Amino acid sequence: MRPSATRLAISIACVLAASASAAPPPEGTCPTLSGDAQAGTEGGDVAPFVLQEGMRIALGNLLAVRQLFPPEVWAHREAFFFEGMRMEVGPCHRRYPVPPFYSQATLIHWESVRLDDDGNLEGYVAGLPFPPDRLDPDAPDAALRWAWNLEHRYRGAGPSGSFRLTDMPSRIGAVETYEGSFFLLRTQHRADLADLAYRVPEAPKHLFVAGGRFDEPFHARHLAWRQLRPQKAAEQFKESDGTFVYVPDMRKPRRAATAWVDGLYTPRYSSSQQIQAGGGVPFGVGDQVGAINPTAGVSAAASENIRRGFVGLVIRPNAYRWTYRGERDVLAPLNASRTGYPLNEDRNFGPSGLSLASDRWDLRRAVVIDGVLKRPNENVAGVTLYLDYQTQQPLYYISRRKNGLILDVGILAHRYSGDLGHYPEWPTGGKAHVFDPVAESFYTAAEGGTGWRRESYDIRSLPHAPDERGRMTSVSELTRGR
Repeated sequence: MRPSATRLAISIACVLAASASAAPPPEGTCPTLSGDAQAGTEGGDVAPFVLQEGMRIALGNLLAVRQLFPPEVWAHREAFFFEGMRMEVGPCHRRYPVPPFYSQATLIHWESVRLDDDGNLEGYVAGLPFPPDRLDPDAPDAALRWAWNLEHRYRGAGPSGSFRLTDMPSRIGAVETYEGSFFLLRTQHRADLADLAYRVPEAPKHLFVAGGRFDEPFHARHLAWRQLRPQKAAEQFKESDGTFVYVPDMRKPRRAATAWVDGLYTPRYSSSQQIQAGGGVPFGVGDQVGAINPTAGVSAAASENIRRGFVGLVIRPNAYRWTYRGERDVLAPLNASRTGYPLNEDRNFGPSGLSLASDRWDLRRAVVIDGVLKRPNENVAGVTLYLDYQTQQPLYYISRRKNGLILDVGILAHRYSGDLGHYPEWPTGGKAHVFDPVAESFYTAAEGGTGWRRESYDIRSLPHAPDERGRMTSVSELTRGR
């Protein structure tokens, strides 16, 4: 290695390595818990034990590790854990590497990043906005800085691939399963595109472009969408996305009925299940919609945003007032070892259909922040997020209503590409070192025990060819069912 390269590597390590007072414990340091992993029964004294990598945790000894789950998850453990589960304890505080181009972008640009009085990010170019060792947990804007780190965490070029979305029934109704494909194309602040001013040339005015389509079941087939978030959203949180939906009955894209979305947009797919009898009747709505165009009511209903499938993948940090709650160690499926749809269509998710427990769960240091929306919508007023200290990946997502009661509790599962021998290399060489968001499971406490689950175990977060990027960023491509 040349002397200049050596100095660069040392400088990057100094910037990104957290100090002893703030960083997670050394890699491989597992905690001593006041419980018995072999017994773990309710009541009575239990001897302390050391959590160890490779340890198996069944439902019968889950109590011994209860302190390693968020209280909101533990309160609804019947949905997330089940008899017969076999949770494997993964590494304790493992340090996952990121590509050199991301580390270098952080080193070069982090000192120019700042926040204005409205919580907007200024001077950000690429990389991680706020290296963890530079964050003061006692600062009034500490939580806001972590929220921006979440939004600009390393995600490669953005995930794309298949999905299966399973909607659980309420007290009446049957399980509904939807299949299709989706993508999240990061178009700005791309650390791998320094030679292109850190942006994708096909969408120079947008922070990201997202979209997808449904393939099954029949009533949702060919329903497709695009979401284009403008650069202005980083400076004005009220700025709406350009969101378009292709409703097959209309045979053309139309603007979505929902004007403002915090995270990723998903069309109300069940609304496309319709009855044509002199007017469209959105599924689940009792009043018939009469119009000159008999499909107008259906298309409007189908283009409403629904909080399903992709919650937590992106947020608008400047749309919240954030509070720093502290740090704590948690077990979470940051680097899951098992597969699901479409690689394994018959995976068992427990009686609730919402359990990711039979998998590998790493021991991680999490940063916990609360956010209150500056403009609460009809459902969500605030969130509590558990972020991985070292990778900034979202581990748990809890949303609340205006009255403070929990709306839903979510667990997000990732898979680290660096451990997968078959994962393609980055186009410029070397491993991608990316966390693909392969699954998430949300229990909707406010609706009496319903919920939903997404599986996307074939997704990749690698760069796309220019012609493919052109199709992704084009609204007209929706007419072709893309």
